[in-house]
Amino acid sequence: MVKDFSLFTSPGMERMPNGDPHAAVACLHNGPRIFYSPCNTRDGRGTWVIVRAQDQRKLLQDTGTFSSHRSLFASALGENWPLIPLELDPPAHSVFRSLLNPLLSPRRIMELEPAVRDRAIALISKISASSTSCDILTDFAFPFAVSIFLRLLGLSDERLNTFVGWGKDLLHGDGIRRTAAARTILAFIDELAAMRRKEPADDFMTFVVQAKVDGRLLRDQEIHGIGVLLFVAGLDTVATAIGFDLAYLARNPTEQELLRSKPDRIVLAAEELLRAYSTVQMIRVATKDINFEGAPIRKGDYISCATMIANRDPVEFENPNTIDLAREDNRHTAFAYGPHRCLGSHLARREIIIGLEEWLSRIPDFRIKDGTAPITYGGHVFGMENLILDWS
Repeated sequence: MVKDFSLFTSPGMERMPNGDPHAAVACLHNGPRIFYSPCNTRDGRGTWVIVRAQDQRKLLQDTGTFSSHRSLFASALGENWPLIPLELDPPAHSVFRSLLNPLLSPRRIMELEPAVRDRAIALISKISASSTSCDILTDFAFPFAVSIFLRLLGLSDERLNTFVGWGKDLLHGDGIRRTAAARTILAFIDELAAMRRKEPADDFMTFVVQAKVDGRLLRDQEIHGIGVLLFVAGLDTVATAIGFDLAYLARNPTEQELLRSKPDRIVLAAEELLRAYSTVQMIRVATKDINFEGAPIRKGDYISCATMIANRDPVEFENPNTIDLAREDNRHTAFAYGPHRCLGSHLARREIIIGLEEWLSRIPDFRIKDGTAPITYGGHVFGMENLILDWS
């Protein structure tokens, strides 16, 4: 049951121009539904890989057997505390999830939407006024997504590029850079929490330092876990999704023009692009020995449920490697599944839709600039850079 595969190092996962890591992982559906990869984490640890979407859903729903507490961030510091609520198991998970849900609820996102749209318009207007090409990730996607995250924290955009650098080092850097970034981010969260205790504001961190569970204020490690999760989730995934989406539209001018002329189709198209270009791998840890669909999983084993694999499952999706922007009943798991489904999914979805709407309404026919090539790479979070779009 051992297969030579890694989301970090297998063919198609390495940094390369015009790569397609999603197509590379889709090939796994030609093999076994579950296998063991001897090296499938950033630190070289082996994992079981769950290929089928149905099996991933079954596993992610069983929080008693497959724990979410694997301390991916804290491990970079040699510590063992969870990102909250992502790495908490029931019953503690539901306590903190209920505490934080109102901050990112559909109603709260509706209130934020005018600010999200204003930010997209401001960035795109600045780009179009000064040039007929841009690096979409550097000039639009990251400033857009990260500025919304900073707004939640109650911070200005002054340190935006610094925060982006921390996030890239944490998610995509080597061991030394990752550890340094983790320490820097943790120190920043501590500094922000201390500031908000002294100077409360109408923002996420003020809520966290004032919140109570079981009648008590949150402990320092709990504030770490919540603050770091918001930081990490807000820095990379939405920006990367926008990059993959616009790269697809740049290569498919007919689809691009369809969405430009019929913007009401963007909401449905965004769901298909979330499916086709999912970017995150979920890791679980077995709490006991179990035979799972024929796999002899042992207590302590790591199990990988990669969204980018499940969302190319031919059993689940007709013609999964064909991007159909009119696809309906799209049961993708880009935001995971089960109790740990992404807390920020409502915000992420609206950011992506608004980003596409405003870009298509303000930028004419665009393509990848001649002589350039976007670079893609695999990993715990799939990524893209050097996407130069041109509309001259």
